[in-house]
Amino acid sequence: MHIGIVLPSVPGYSETFFRSKIEGLQNNGFKVTLFVKNPKGVTSFICPVKVHPMLCKHSALRFIQTVYLVSRTFFRVPKKTLRIIDIAKKNNFSLFQGIKSVVIASTILTEKLDWLHFGFATPALEREFIGRAMGAKVAVSFRGFDLNQTPLSDHNIYKNLWPNIDKVHSISHYLIDKGVELGLDKNTPFQIITPAIDGNRFSSKTDLRKSNTILLVSRLHWIKGIEYVLEAISEVKKRISDISVTIVGEGEERERLIFAAYQLGILKQINFVGKQEHNNIQDFMQTNEVFIQYSHQEGFCNAVLEAQAAALLCIVSDAEGLQENVLDGKTGWVVPKRNPEALALKLLEVLKLPESDKEKIRQQAQDRVMKDFNLEKQQQEFVTFYSEDLA
Repeated sequence: MHIGIVLPSVPGYSETFFRSKIEGLQNNGFKVTLFVKNPKGVTSFICPVKVHPMLCKHSALRFIQTVYLVSRTFFRVPKKTLRIIDIAKKNNFSLFQGIKSVVIASTILTEKLDWLHFGFATPALEREFIGRAMGAKVAVSFRGFDLNQTPLSDHNIYKNLWPNIDKVHSISHYLIDKGVELGLDKNTPFQIITPAIDGNRFSSKTDLRKSNTILLVSRLHWIKGIEYVLEAISEVKKRISDISVTIVGEGEERERLIFAAYQLGILKQINFVGKQEHNNIQDFMQTNEVFIQYSHQEGFCNAVLEAQAAALLCIVSDAEGLQENVLDGKTGWVVPKRNPEALALKLLEVLKLPESDKEKIRQQAQDRVMKDFNLEKQQQEFVTFYSEDLA
């Protein structure tokens, strides 16, 4: 079985989700080809990689390039080329849009695929008809950004994609419901395959852990709710003066968050360390006591899995997938979002727990991650995903 996976770029070394999936499929006898837009890292990846052509910005050169790509694709796979234009026409697309689809799909159309899997929903836009033109089944992975934020500007952005999906992979039940809300047929086959990690890489060294230390690993973006965390910390500081917070990540909200910390009188307690290599993040997880993920919306969140594996005490918001990631009162705590008062109270409660209670939560979290979110389990689930009969 030959599976084509479409991603924006070649997964980095730390992106274990995609790497593990591909390795697992190859180890089970599947052929995998990766299609990307960004050529960085192509030569050293674990499976064959094909790069989508980049059209020139100059109009004359772009026209010549378009003619060349369409002609080359037609010469190599004439039936598929005509089929994708015909399908586009039957879906009320213009001839120009049909030709554009051929150009966008040119690298993929020349392959013989059993499955075409879009690793995110947005890369499937303007490629909705490729699978039907190739006679391949089409799968799409649902992740938080694609379904939570992209449709905000256009609720119907995926209207041409939904009828052309054979099966959905989702990282949480919430995102399936979100897809249905956005127009996906509720009878579309789907499988929940959560993110997974190598939990052994995050095994705890509790002798390095300092009390009253908080860690956040996140993009500095409004949807992550970091400003509410700062408000909660300002309240906790009134009761625990030696509290400290490390924020790993970068983003457009950095300056605003630094100013917010200053206004709240906690700038000395907050350490913005910027983007870090994955190995450095592991070090931060070994030396802090509590991990907070207080997002407004979240598909699932790998960092929370890693934090639980590292025996951090995890406090998360009740945003969608986070409620599937952390079991309230068993492997961590779930707090209503946009409620810094509730977050402050929960943080105070957790910091003051007896060590035996903390250790119980840590152990339950680690056990669950190792059992339910390991790479081997994820790999087998993807084998099942492509092997199951859709009839």
